Amino acid sequence: MDLTGGATGGAQGADDPRKQFAEECRSGRELHPQGPLSQTQLAKMTRRSKSAISRVETCAGPIPADLPPLLDEVFSTDGLFKRLYEEITAQSFPVHSRRRMKLELRAIAIAEWSPTVVPGLLQTAGYAHSLFREGDPRASDEELAKKVQHRLARQDVLKGSSPPDFSVIICESVIRRTVGGPEVMREQLSALLTHSTQPTTVLQVLPLSAGTHGLMDGSMSILTTPDGPPVIYTEGIRSGAIIDEPSAVRNLSRSYDVLTTPALSRDASARMIRKLMEAS
Repeated sequence: MDLTGGATGGAQGADDPRKQFAEECRSGRELHPQGPLSQTQLAKMTRRSKSAISRVETCAGPIPADLPPLLDEVFSTDGLFKRLYEEITAQSFPVHSRRRMKLELRAIAIAEWSPTVVPGLLQTAGYAHSLFREGDPRASDEELAKKVQHRLARQDVLKGSSPPDFSVIICESVIRRTVGGPEVMREQLSALLTHSTQPTTVLQVLPLSAGTHGLMDGSMSILTTPDGPPVIYTEGIRSGAIIDEPSAVRNLSRSYDVLTTPALSRDASARMIRKLMEAS
């Protein structure tokens, strides 16, 4: 294994970052400078269970978001596992979303506006499943489960030891529209309340009475990474686009800032969500 970043699994492993991740992990154990490591030993060094390491090496299930940097530390691989994890996450989504996924994983700040649905970073499994089912009624249960798993895996960016600053504004219609039935919606509203209590999250509801504003055409995310200027991702029903032209980013970011004024405060937003949850 090339611990500086080369793949060891031939052409197939190089084309599949998930398989390469598994192969690099297995080879890293076997070729560890201080002697071969068992899965149990590696699990202890990365604060995981042996079964978790086994699943990683057999490509069974998602990779915990905080594991790649720990593997890079144990194997001295200079970010190899982190880069592979970013590729794995990006490939789980449509082509038009992949750059956004890579930016999201590295973001130090994310600001979102959503006029139609709960943003993916805040969706529950039931809510996401309902959206996917309506969007693709011919999909199998297995296909839907995989889509939900990938969507929930995105949320790991908010669960690490150093999550990005996350600001989100949702239209009041989002929390009033029942998706997946009353029980699914109550669970989703409860999850929003939980997210709203996180110190790095600011969740606001834009009331229907707010009137006309500059972001009525669709959803938008502003992503800021440590090593570059902010970029904006906009999304339609079956398409999305990255906007990085400075003047366009500046204008759209200003529209987002303006939208925070008519939006309800954090506390008032939480009260509205709780009231709707209790009434449902």
